[in-house]
Amino acid sequence: MKEDNEVFTQHISTQFNEDLEGIRTQTLEMGGLVEKQINDAITALIEGDAVLGEQVRAADDLVNQMERKIDEECMRILARRQPAASDLRLIMCITKIVVDLERIGDEASKIAKRALLLVDEGQSPQGYVECRHIGAHVRQMVQDALSAFARLDSDQALLVAREDKIVDKEYKSAMREMVTYMMEDPRSISRVLSILWVLRSLERVGDHARNVAEQVIFLVKGTDVRYQGLERMQETVRKD
Repeated sequence: MKEDNEVFTQHISTQFNEDLEGIRTQTLEMGGLVEKQINDAITALIEGDAVLGEQVRAADDLVNQMERKIDEECMRILARRQPAASDLRLIMCITKIVVDLERIGDEASKIAKRALLLVDEGQSPQGYVECRHIGAHVRQMVQDALSAFARLDSDQALLVAREDKIVDKEYKSAMREMVTYMMEDPRSISRVLSILWVLRSLERVGDHARNVAEQVIFLVKGTDVRYQGLERMQETVRKD
């Protein structure tokens, strides 16, 4: 892993350094909020906590505001500073990372909405175990992707990409179980459909965490690894 000062240059302008550090800090703060949203949305689902579910949905507006603020700040820096090389890469990566963070927030809000519907129905359906497990898995992926960004750690980013493959398998297995249960008990269709949507949202959270990890690798290595398989990605990370 390269240290910060190896990846990004220090500038004569103290203000420029502060501007760059500021958007990095804001991005991590936004990431912390969406990570909390995912955790709270799953808790609201499992515990049938309608109040917490409403809080998750309300927080989505704040996430959207943070995305807009960071994006505007990035555009301001581009216009005023005309950064080159690694600094430009940092700014462009941040503009993409915050889009994925905002979409993670959207998925958390969708999960919270399903949690509220299930609370209204008043029965605990099959699938809570699977939601808890996959939910914990993707929340950890988000946390690790943000840690990789904070530390400019391409090795940790690569691990997040690997975990996404595992989540995909877990998701497919859980979906098969839920469909089988629904076929065996048609009375459960409405409730199980809600769980299917929750599982789908969790799988998408994993995808967005991988996207963030890919941006970290690009940030550190200067190579676009989107749409590449894990082997090619590993080659990029291992390359000096």
